Amino acid sequence: MKILIIHFLNALLFLTLCSANDWPRFRGPTEDGHAKVKSLPLKWSATENVKWKIPVPGKGWSSPVLSDGNIYLTTAFVEGDNQDAAAVKRELRVLCFNAENGKTVWDTKVFDQKASSRPIHKKNSHASPTPIIENGKVYVHFGHMGTACLDLNGKIIWANNELGYNPLHGNGGTPIIVDDLLIYSADALTNPFIVALNKKNGKVDWKKSRSGTPQDKKFSFSTPTLINVEGKRQLISPASGSVFSYDPLSGSELWNVTYRGWSVIPKPVLYKGLVFVGTGYERSTLLGIRVDKDSKGDVTDSHVEWEITKRAPHTPSVLIVNDLLYFISDGGIATCVEPMTGEVIWQERTAGPMSASPIHSNGRIYFLDEQGQSTVIKAGRKFEVLARNSINERTLASYAIGEGAIYIRSLENLYRIGK
Repeated sequence: MKILIIHFLNALLFLTLCSANDWPRFRGPTEDGHAKVKSLPLKWSATENVKWKIPVPGKGWSSPVLSDGNIYLTTAFVEGDNQDAAAVKRELRVLCFNAENGKTVWDTKVFDQKASSRPIHKKNSHASPTPIIENGKVYVHFGHMGTACLDLNGKIIWANNELGYNPLHGNGGTPIIVDDLLIYSADALTNPFIVALNKKNGKVDWKKSRSGTPQDKKFSFSTPTLINVEGKRQLISPASGSVFSYDPLSGSELWNVTYRGWSVIPKPVLYKGLVFVGTGYERSTLLGIRVDKDSKGDVTDSHVEWEITKRAPHTPSVLIVNDLLYFISDGGIATCVEPMTGEVIWQERTAGPMSASPIHSNGRIYFLDEQGQSTVIKAGRKFEVLARNSINERTLASYAIGEGAIYIRSLENLYRIGK
């Protein structure tokens, strides 16, 4: 009990230290897409309501993160015309910009590596996982090419590129931090696993193979989610063919749910004892899975409360706002459902193809499609569009949010929208 109280107080302290101007990890401080700010811009274009726009060198689809007035991104510089050729040299870098004026603060090369012989997907990059900012450190992840920790001045504290594996289509999932552990999934083409590094030195603390995955295609790109069920913490980590629950400190497997699916991407979200999990390709299904502290083994038949197959997301993560569940398909169809039953309330088209995960602020939900068009809707049981905005640039990364400001990463640029 004492340990659980300490964990809770540490988490509370972290959230207290995060100001409204901090967006320190994928999907924000609470990792669920909620922005605790007083206001955000409603309307903009490529030239209107833009405080600044700066070119971002290299290529990457990691989402921006924001802490203490600085923005952090990862990027990949490639020498040569063919980015996926085995002999091509690649520099994997971390970039830091001033959030107020967009000026470069520092630019650090973390890894200098050759590409694997296996090409990445045309929508992917060699710098897609999102950085994490915690307690004066920047944690960056480049999948099979390595993971590192830097201080806020860009100095490398540690780097680990010894956990190589054989991915298909490149890298995608972002790590999460649990106490002193940096945990990420490595669902490769063969021998998929999940691993925890000591965040202080980058050494492996535990590593577990994915057990009994029934799916022939093993590769996935998901980001784990930490949940607390009746005082017991569980790490929820989707993979191809199964979603697993682990003890986050030991890596011991607690339970699993099986499904038909691979290339799983969405980050799970917990709400009132249900965890929402997407199942990936070919046809994605969204599952509402009941979780409890005593579940063990395969609970597919006993704990899946509902499933939705129509317009379920392959890539974007879901969002809970005011006791309603929202999600958007990769094709741009937004859906609102009752989270406890899966009953569909409405289903409407917003814009074009989607990869970015939505965010919520002050009763508004912000979607962002792959062509740089944002659709802002009013959260509620009636579908109501408040604004449509476009920067007319390719955009796969998710938003970062500050007080009165939205940060959007496009293929070539970084925008600050608003004041």
